[in-house]
Amino acid sequence: MTQSVLIIGGGSGIGWALAQHYAGCDAKVTVISRQPARQHRAINWLQDSLSTEAASANLVAEALRQQPDTIFICNGVLHDDSAMPEKTIRQLDTDILAARLASNVQVPARYMKLLFSYLCKQPQVKLLALSAKVGSIGDNALGGWYSYRISKAALNMLIKNLSIEVGRLNKTAAIVSIHPGTTDTELSAPFQQNLPAGQLQSPDATAKRLASVAAQLTAEQTGFLLNWDGSTLPW
Repeated sequence: MTQSVLIIGGGSGIGWALAQHYAGCDAKVTVISRQPARQHRAINWLQDSLSTEAASANLVAEALRQQPDTIFICNGVLHDDSAMPEKTIRQLDTDILAARLASNVQVPARYMKLLFSYLCKQPQVKLLALSAKVGSIGDNALGGWYSYRISKAALNMLIKNLSIEVGRLNKTAAIVSIHPGTTDTELSAPFQQNLPAGQLQSPDATAKRLASVAAQLTAEQTGFLLNWDGSTLPW
């Protein structure tokens, strides 16, 4: 049976690498992205401007016609032209915090809401939302990066809530957050200088690792925050 994969936020570095990886495995691949379509004969690209929830709902409905068994949500922002991560709360700008919450929580939440009915009825469906180890409250020993940490911790709670609600209706669903590891993309580019040797992965390598975790994911893990190798991280 041909695998069907939906990648939301598939225009990002990791999202696009996932799309190409699964297309190379002869899976049916659908991408939803704010970015214009990239040319690839085996990928169905749906552009979502996020202008209205109704427009997003139409695109999600179109994507779900392919009956994906695996769904990745890859939306997220660490830094942009307006701000870098904060080293101290004295640098916190509540407008930037609101922008990070919008990108890292509100956008994924919109798609999860639109996917809810499908997740509740599709047997063995898997949803993996790209989070970050720095969003783990239990693992945080360094502080800093307020807006990003706060928003990723909120995303983890969103996933936990969704996993509980879906789990009441679909015992076979697996819904998790996952830390993809440090990947050579625009997101990590300013922070790569002092990384230990071997920690930085190419997008292709990260995509293969995430696909491996997805392939082995079980309903018993639903609601977990996972590391890139499939191990469980603390909330």
